[in-house]
This record gives sequence, structure tokens and C-alpha cells, in this order.
Amino acid sequence: MLNETKMKKKKKMQAYFSKGELMVLIPYAIAFYVFIIRRSLQISHDHFSKLYGLRPGWLFSPQSLNDVSDAQWRNFRSNLPILTVVFTLFAVLANTFRTFFNLKARGMSILWLFISFIYLFYLHGACVIFILSIASLNFLLVKSFARRNYFPFLLWIFNIFFLIFNRVYEGYSFSIFGQHWAYLDNFRGTFRWHICFNFVILRMISFGYDYHWAQQGSHFDHEKHVQRCHVCKSGKLCYQIQQERNISENYTFAMYLCYLVYAPLYISGPIISFNAFASQLEVPQNNYLRRDVLWYGLRWIFSLLLMELMTHIFYYNAFAVSGMWKLLSPLDVFIIGYGVLNFMWLKFFLIWRYFRLWSLICGIEAPENMPRCVNNCHNLETFWKNWHASFNKWLVRYMYIPLGGSQKKLYNIWAIFTFVAVWHDLEWKLLSWAWLTCLFFIPEMVVKSAADSFQAESAFGGFLVRELRAFAGSITITCLMIANLVGYVIGPSGVNWLMSQFLTREGLPVLGGMFLTFYVGTKLMFQISDAKQRKQ
Repeated sequence: MLNETKMKKKKKMQAYFSKGELMVLIPYAIAFYVFIIRRSLQISHDHFSKLYGLRPGWLFSPQSLNDVSDAQWRNFRSNLPILTVVFTLFAVLANTFRTFFNLKARGMSILWLFISFIYLFYLHGACVIFILSIASLNFLLVKSFARRNYFPFLLWIFNIFFLIFNRVYEGYSFSIFGQHWAYLDNFRGTFRWHICFNFVILRMISFGYDYHWAQQGSHFDHEKHVQRCHVCKSGKLCYQIQQERNISENYTFAMYLCYLVYAPLYISGPIISFNAFASQLEVPQNNYLRRDVLWYGLRWIFSLLLMELMTHIFYYNAFAVSGMWKLLSPLDVFIIGYGVLNFMWLKFFLIWRYFRLWSLICGIEAPENMPRCVNNCHNLETFWKNWHASFNKWLVRYMYIPLGGSQKKLYNIWAIFTFVAVWHDLEWKLLSWAWLTCLFFIPEMVVKSAADSFQAESAFGGFLVRELRAFAGSITITCLMIANLVGYVIGPSGVNWLMSQFLTREGLPVLGGMFLTFYVGTKLMFQISDAKQRKQ
């Protein structure tokens, strides 16, 4: 009875403190964003004439400019109308055939192969030959050695070899196979095949592992999982269940090729495992009803308009591309870095959700990328779980667990992030980003382990732990910004310049303000998390 009274008193004190804390945090956050917006408008207005990648805009006035300096966003944005027409035709064709002919996995795989190869021949032209050749070799490797214990080693060697050589030789030239094939270099399509093939490599590895594990027999406890999974309890099928389904009849060459080149997810994902894909080709997803898909599409259109507004008034990426950040004050460098991170988040959010939307319409539910806003992540682990979330699921299933999981986490993160960097591109700045991220992971893992082992018994103890976590969160966010600035803005050579700017009389107050702001942001994230837990 006494313990119960103490617990009620403790909860009452926590609720009272939480309300008081919000009275301070919210005004600070509002003031911070008002300042960031005003300063961003000012520096964009002052320097626009010196920036690269600005084009005439369509918002506000004929004189307005739009930041399309990011090549990936510019290409996606300009091709959006034709992509929408093409995928509308694909979706109508696929859903009509499925409905009228009652097609299952085998029939749908043939249909999607036909549709997807039309798409691929437009994108890559004669280079489809390279895709088919490498994919066929991988299929033979899997079917020949999947029952061997050393099969994972062969699978990784094969795929990493092509991952690197595709980039080194820029997708190869037909002339290296003889001058009588050189004329095919005139028919290479509109999009470099070896860029898209990075996603195909992930799918080839997924097929290999899923088939390898199917030969060994499943150890998945279905009943235990359903008891713990809130998605399965609601009557829906979670992604884990889809991955562990028995699809022994679907490890065919047609299904494999269909999975590799499935049109809605071919260019940029999201990434889905072979088992999850094949099971939904048999029975289309029903987690999203028609009204859910419609609402998903409307939210995407709203996000697109938000992006257009952002690029018309803030020129964050143009500053990064133009190298103008070198001429700015430490405060403005921080604002540009923070803006670039938000621009990147919204860019990938729109690209990934666009293709996922078409996949949903066609009956395949891929994992959602970026389920959480970039400004609602206060540690590295949460950030990477929620940035390229489908890639994270892939890494956990096919790298993290086979390498030893949490028991060898301190070691396997180096292999994982090195692979992630090489998978993105063969650049030193990406390797620097990967290794910096690993270095920042180490103290976070140590602190998290210590915090999990410590149980605060008093209200003051709980307060102290929360404050330490908020302080650690502010450091982590700062490290995360530095890693992303190195990887995507300033490069490794700019690290010394960055440090020299912030470790000055003018830069130190900015650095202190950054820590304070990230501390306040972390406390707000705690409040959001607590509110969600109370709601559940």
C-alpha cells in the first residue's frame, strides 16, 4: 500500500514537472524556428545571384527562383508527369488482368515481367543484356550452392565484385567484347543501368539468402510472434510474417526476375525481401484499403507542395553545391547544414513514397521509408532505423544477424556501414561519413548500455537520468550533423575548416547555442514519446 502511494505521488510529480517543462520548451522551439526561417530568407536573398542551380520558379511571381541544384531531385521532378502516366497504365493493366483472369503468383510474375521489361528497355536500352547476364549468373550460383555452408561467402563475393566493377567501368562498353558489338553503345537508353543495379544487387542477395534458409528449414515461431506483434493482433499481416512465409514453389527463375525488375520499385525502392514480395504476388496486400491508399496519395501531394514552397524561398542545397558556405559565418553554416539535412529528408521522403504508392496500388506493400520525421530522432540508432528504413530492415536480416547480431554489435557496424558507403558510391567522402558514424555509435552504445542497467528509484534519480539522456541526445545530433555535412556537403577536406570556424571567438557561442537547441529538441522528443505511450 505504501509503495502504491509512493508511485502515485511520483507520477503526479512527473506530470506536474512535464507540464512546467513544456511551458519553457515550446516557446523556445517557436522562437528558434522563427529565427531560422527569417535568417534563411535573408541569406538566400543576399546571395542568390552567386548560387548555382537556381531556375525560374512558378510560385509567387514570374521573377521567383526555384532551387533545383540537386540533380536527383531535378530529374525526378521533371519526369514526374511521364512517370505518373506510365505507372497509371501499368497499374490499370496489372489490376485488370489479376481481377478478370484470377491470376496468382505465377501468372502475375509473367505479366509483371512483360510490363517491367518494356519499362527497362526504355530506361536502359541494349544494356538490359548486362542486367540479365549478371542476374542469370547469380541465379545459377544460388541454385548450385545454396545447400552448402559456405554459400553466404560465395554470394557476397559475387555481388560485391559486380557492385564495384559496375562502377569502376561505368556500366561497361559493348566494344570491350569486340568491335562488332560496339554499335550497341548507341542504344544505351535514357538512364545509366549500373546506378539502378545497386538495388538489383540487394534483391539478388535477398533471393539467395531466402532460398538458402528455405533449404535449411524455418525456425520461426509463428504463434509466439503473433502474441507479441500488435499488427498481427489487429488482424493484419506484418512484414515479419510475410518474410517468413513458406513459398517453396515460388523460387523459380520467372519469379526471381520479376522480383529483380518489378517496375514500381525498380528505380529507388523501397527495398522488400524476396519472400515478402512473392507472398504478396500470390495474395495482394490488404493492410491498406482503397481509402487508405487515397489518403496516402493526398498526403504525398501536400508534401510535394511543401517541397516546392521550400525550394522557392530557401536555397539550402544551392549553397552546398556552389561552395558558398565557405564565405558564411559559423551561424549561417549551421543554418545551411540544418537546412540541407531537412531538404534531403523531404527529397527522399517524396521519391520513396511516390514509388511505394504505385506499388501499393498494384498490391505489393513494401516497408515504409522515413516513418519518423528527421527532426524527431535524438540518437543514431533511431535515425538510421527511420531514414532508409527498408534498407535498415534489409541490413538487419542479411548482414547484422548473420554477423552475430547484438552480441557483436561493436564490430559488425563497421562492416555494415562500410558496405552502405560502397553501395551508395565509390567515394572517399562516403567512406569518411560511414566511419565517422561508426565512431559516433560507440559512445552512444556505451551510454545506452549503462542507462539500461541503471534503474532510478527516486523522482530525483529519474529526473537526473532524463537530463543526462537529453544532454547525450544533443551531442548525438551534433555528431550526426557533422557526419552528414562531411558525407554530403563539405567532404573530408572540409573538416579542418569546419572545426577552425566553430572553435573561434565568433564560433563558440554558435556551438553553445547549437547544443542548447538540440538539448531542447531532445526534451521535446521525450515529451512526444511520453504522449504516445500514454495514448497507447
